[in-house]
Amino acid sequence: MPASVPDKPALEGLETSWGTRWEESGVYRFDRTGVTHDDIYSIDTPPPTASGSLHIGHVFSYTHTDVVARYQRMSGKRVFYPMGWDDNGLPTERRVQNYYGVRCDPSLPYDADFVPPFEGGDNKSTKAADQKPVSRRNFIELCERLTVEDEKQFEAVWRALGLSVDWTQTYRTIGNEALFTSQLAFLRNVERGEAYQAMAPTLWDVTFRTAVAQAELEDKEQPGAYHRLAFEKADGGSVEIETTRPELLAACVALVAHPDDERYKHLFGTTVTTPVFGVEVPIVAHHLAQPDKGAGIAMICTFGDLTDVIWWRELDLPNRAIMGFDGRIIAEAPDVITSEKGLAAYAQLAGKTVFSAKQTIVELLREEGSLIGDPKPIVHPVKFFEKGDKPLEIVSTRQWYIRNGARDEELRAKLLAFGQDLDWHPDFMRVRYENWVGGLSGDWLISRQRFFGVPIPVWYPLDGDGNPVFDQPIVATREMLPVDPSSEPAPGYDASQRGQAGGFIGEVDVMDTWATSSLTPQLAGGWERDEELWNLVFPYSLRPQGQDIIRTWLFSTMLRSTLEYGEKPWTNTTLSGFIVDPDRKKMSKSKGNVVTPADILEKHGSDAVRYWAASSRLGTDAAFDPQNPTQIKIGRRLAIKVLNASKFILGFEVPEGAQITEPLDASMLAQLERVVADASAALAAYDHARALEITESFFWAFCDDYLELVKERAYDEEHEGQASAALALRTALGVLLRLFAPVIPFATEEAWSWFNDGSVHVADWPTVAEFDGLPDGDASLLTLASEALTSIRRAKTDAKASQKTPVAQATIAGTAEQTESLARAASDLKAVGRIDTLTFITAAELAVTDIVLAPADS
Repeated sequence: MPASVPDKPALEGLETSWGTRWEESGVYRFDRTGVTHDDIYSIDTPPPTASGSLHIGHVFSYTHTDVVARYQRMSGKRVFYPMGWDDNGLPTERRVQNYYGVRCDPSLPYDADFVPPFEGGDNKSTKAADQKPVSRRNFIELCERLTVEDEKQFEAVWRALGLSVDWTQTYRTIGNEALFTSQLAFLRNVERGEAYQAMAPTLWDVTFRTAVAQAELEDKEQPGAYHRLAFEKADGGSVEIETTRPELLAACVALVAHPDDERYKHLFGTTVTTPVFGVEVPIVAHHLAQPDKGAGIAMICTFGDLTDVIWWRELDLPNRAIMGFDGRIIAEAPDVITSEKGLAAYAQLAGKTVFSAKQTIVELLREEGSLIGDPKPIVHPVKFFEKGDKPLEIVSTRQWYIRNGARDEELRAKLLAFGQDLDWHPDFMRVRYENWVGGLSGDWLISRQRFFGVPIPVWYPLDGDGNPVFDQPIVATREMLPVDPSSEPAPGYDASQRGQAGGFIGEVDVMDTWATSSLTPQLAGGWERDEELWNLVFPYSLRPQGQDIIRTWLFSTMLRSTLEYGEKPWTNTTLSGFIVDPDRKKMSKSKGNVVTPADILEKHGSDAVRYWAASSRLGTDAAFDPQNPTQIKIGRRLAIKVLNASKFILGFEVPEGAQITEPLDASMLAQLERVVADASAALAAYDHARALEITESFFWAFCDDYLELVKERAYDEEHEGQASAALALRTALGVLLRLFAPVIPFATEEAWSWFNDGSVHVADWPTVAEFDGLPDGDASLLTLASEALTSIRRAKTDAKASQKTPVAQATIAGTAEQTESLARAASDLKAVGRIDTLTFITAAELAVTDIVLAPADS
């Protein structure tokens, strides 16, 4: 037994001891010397949002990526495996508000001595009135302070999990390098005409006071009601419509019906008058009107929903928006409301919330007699910001956009072609990307009215009256980057000209967090900062990510790469499934069913948790019950068995010049050769679960049957086949440890260190070529011998005898082919079964037909 083998191998403490040694030795360090792009396997690692804590779903998906990284590294690739932190954006702001009890007020001056009211809030929503207002700079400093602390905790979990990340290759989405990269990419978009500013209807979250992009929408079923309203026709009579948003009646610009609807064809081109406000509006035709919905004719308001926006744009209708940024009806009535009655009615709505305004207008309609019947309750989908608590409104704002193919068929075709060329794992996820690209309805809105993000690097000149000239933006120069236009002067101006007539004002909006995250290949790969590194790693080999952000992260990264380089950013993408609770509900913070991983890792060990994660195929949801984590327990049992089996095998010294001479040893190695081929093929196809299943199935049969069959021979140094057994065992151990290494890195590294120099994680991945030179074995022999051993054990059990009971005589029946094959393993069967005389007879199926126990005194 090698001196390095402990008396009692254990999993406890391996994460700390090996984690430290891996870091000190730099075993996972990316070495770029002397290599080309073809020698490198580069990973565009997802940067987790540094706002709170990791959950078990992170452990699940990041383990999948780590298995790939470890396999590729052992296969001879130089693996570029960085880690980033997504630390800008709304989640961070919300966490800072609740953690420190503050809120940002950009009008306040900076306080260099500011101390927050408290630290360590419960991270639940709190009222703005309870939060202390602070300057934007003070607020950003708190964001940076907290994210750094969160990132330290995240890194500790990742290290405990055993991610083979190169920790010298990290980045933040809000650091100076990220600011430079994001702003430079934006300026390139502006130069090529891909980024532009426009005044347009914008989805708006009234709680967070920010614009929301199409990719951030979420439909939620909400109660509502259809209100039937009567619009007066010019020649007498009325047209009745049904609406769920009567509070927007003052914003009505037209009625619309389907062009083929016979009920309304004769009305197209005529006008009606709105109830309560007395405004004349046209009746128009459009194919998006639904004849079978409500009355079949609808009012178009600016703006009740996204369909209103389409009608407004395509029918060239006026804008009479009445909804304010705070979710309340604005004070000033649309110009077309001129009657005393109409203005008085509007005054009753001004300043009210949507809910209150709806109640008021319903009463006004009822008093006038324009409300037909009672409202009919319904439940219908309503658009929300995915992180918001109130329905979105649509307001008119000036925002920045990046062209994304919604109105550019050539660009859309390129994006679809790159999606086809990308290797998806699993492949069925590809359709989600194609559906998203095909269904885009507007360009990508990238500006946000937030504080902790990448500033949009533009200013606007002020005319002689001090009004901004928005259509003549002043863009930053490359040399100025990174820059904050809200605090630094525009090029060609000095600070004293800020806000002065003839001077400038800076853009105060920041970029959507996806506008930065869409550049993770550039951030990690040193684009425009480290040309050598960039050329080595781009295009990347892999983009791993969750299936729920195909439309955001994957698409936006594909878009930026297509615009900047005219090529796709990666060769492969892997999509992990969700973690669901025992009731099959997706785990999420909003549902309150999230399990944090630190306790699970500490209780069961990292190898056990990694085994659970690696047991699930890509794209497949996995159930997790923290009260009964069955699969984790199985993983722990496997890791312990690997240690114990390794110790057992290393107890047999391999004599110099040993060769494989015994048919049973050759059979086992023939089976192992097939395992190597099949597991390698599975991993090459990104099917880590299949590779683990193949390897584990062989391993347990190896321990339960082969070790039992050969251990007597392996112990007997006088036996002519002892050297063959010792060599076969040692050979199998070396192969199995490498096959298991990507999944259970701590146990395999520990066992490998007992008889090897260097790390198993940079050892060569096993190949079938390693079996060249070994005698050809009959792979079926070990299977037959295992079945025979099972029958012998069963016969002893049936005879109520111990398995150690000697057997005077036993007979094994089987086909001629089976018995002829088993005869080559007769000595091992006799030894393990303690059989004195073993005979074989021909029969239709394999069985032990006769067994005679030895007399007790023998």
